Amino acid sequence: MAGATTAQRGGPPRTSDSGRRPPARGRRWFGRPGPVAALLVLAALLGGFGAWALYGSDWLRVERVSVRWHEGPRVLTEDQILEVADVPVGSPMASLDKGAIGDRLLAELPRLASVDVVRGWPHGVTVKVTERSPAALIAAGDAFREVDGDGVVFGERADALPGVPLLAMELTESPSLRRFGEDRVRAEAVSVVEALPGAVREDLDVVRVASFDAITLELSGDRVIRWGSAEDSEAKATALVAVMNAADGARHFDVSAPSAPAASGG
Repeated sequence: MAGATTAQRGGPPRTSDSGRRPPARGRRWFGRPGPVAALLVLAALLGGFGAWALYGSDWLRVERVSVRWHEGPRVLTEDQILEVADVPVGSPMASLDKGAIGDRLLAELPRLASVDVVRGWPHGVTVKVTERSPAALIAAGDAFREVDGDGVVFGERADALPGVPLLAMELTESPSLRRFGEDRVRAEAVSVVEALPGAVREDLDVVRVASFDAITLELSGDRVIRWGSAEDSEAKATALVAVMNAADGARHFDVSAPSAPAASGG
């Protein structure tokens, strides 16, 4: 029988041909970090520095706030808008809640149609606003309530505006009122004003509304137009121009059925 091997006799372990002793089982060898690990460390450092620069340093903080108007009316003052916007000067630019600022302005200043809050790195914030334009006025005691092209009541003024018609909401209890509601009926009536040809709109004095489908327009010169509902307003506007040209001097017009417009009086 062959004798015991060196390892079995407790002798020194064998070495490889190169003379190097193989590592013992269960032992791990760690060398220098590879390029991937180095990149991960660098990314972590840069990320931490970036977070500090955005939120912890004084480099990127709100220092000035300005207001800019788009085209259209300008009734509100810059101070009024800045007071409601309440942009936190001194806070980090990155933490600025633009949506909350815009929502606050639209809720507290109904005259505003749109708001856009823009960061101007590194220190500026611009509040861009568009004010509503009155398409009609509703008499309210000694004042007038302003209504825009969407039927939104957004402001009040002491005097009437030249070229802006009065909207007389003379609604009676009816199925259409219960179905659509006053806000919808008002919006439909104002949409008629927006659909009128320019020359007719210039002569428009009053939009009288009895129900959803009973809208009447009163023009200068005691002329009256029966419009009906706001449906097919484009076709009705075209029919109105045609019947006005054909019946020069008429004072009563009916375009509630645009395919068969009518005129009478003289």
